[in-house]
Amino acid sequence: MFAVTATQTDPDNPLAGLTLGERPEPKVPDGWTTVSVRAAALNHHDLWTLKGVGIRQDRLPIVLGCDAAGVDEDGNEVIVHSVIGTGADETLDPKRTLLSEVHDGTFAERVAVPRRNLVPKPAGLGFEHAACLPTAWLTAYRMLFDKAGLEPGSTVLVQGAGGGVATALIALGRAGGYRVWATSRSEEKRERALELGADQVFEPGARLPERVDAVMETVGQATWDHSLKSLKPGGRIVVSGATSGAVPPADLNRVFFLQLSVIGSTMGTREQLRRLAVFLEQTGVRPAVDRVLPLTEAQDGFAAMAEGEIFGKIVFTV
Repeated sequence: MFAVTATQTDPDNPLAGLTLGERPEPKVPDGWTTVSVRAAALNHHDLWTLKGVGIRQDRLPIVLGCDAAGVDEDGNEVIVHSVIGTGADETLDPKRTLLSEVHDGTFAERVAVPRRNLVPKPAGLGFEHAACLPTAWLTAYRMLFDKAGLEPGSTVLVQGAGGGVATALIALGRAGGYRVWATSRSEEKRERALELGADQVFEPGARLPERVDAVMETVGQATWDHSLKSLKPGGRIVVSGATSGAVPPADLNRVFFLQLSVIGSTMGTREQLRRLAVFLEQTGVRPAVDRVLPLTEAQDGFAAMAEGEIFGKIVFTV
């Protein structure tokens, strides 16, 4: 079968290890099944794997990709939850992994996954949009509706509008009844954030009209000080990543004085993925897709992500 594989890692030239071509059919352990992939979404996780982050060298070569939507062996249209783990909340399993870390991932014609990882795809949700949900959109869903503890009408600041998680936060926040503000260095991305549902947009570090109830932080070092200064007393910063570098030590005096909460967030559970899919079906909200490419042109998608000039998700079709 055709697949997109990491055959080596290089922190300075990650695309050097990206290999497109034939791979063996997936092996299917007991309790697992095979999904014929119709669409798969690209994440920073895939680029980090090519840089050597979070992958052991003895796992190479390995098929990349965490996210997919497709058809299972019984002909059902499904979304693949990529967290391989046990328990009611598999994300808390200390032995959990993501597809493409230990087991081959979704950038292939077929992928083997545990049966418990399959979520029904709503009929009104296309494969390309459904493929965007398991990582970026599920992370945003958990940040907003689980970790942030917000009521409708609250004001949320999304740092760095443009990435998959940030665009999901804007769209979900608007649909959830929040007032959403967003920042970006790019005037074009600020305009697109408004089109996506943001109420106001600002340049990074700009003084806001008022302090916010919560900050959704995916940027890290470049925006951390602004995130702290933007919160109301008792507010929360929900952190799911740091694309600009590791978050520096917090200003503990500020955190203590304002009684702020800094909360880490990860991808959600399979049940939360099911609820997210239903939420999109009920509200009509759909992921922002930067571009759709055939899997055979995956190199172009990886190159675009490496350059950073994208808005929303890159989707591969099979």
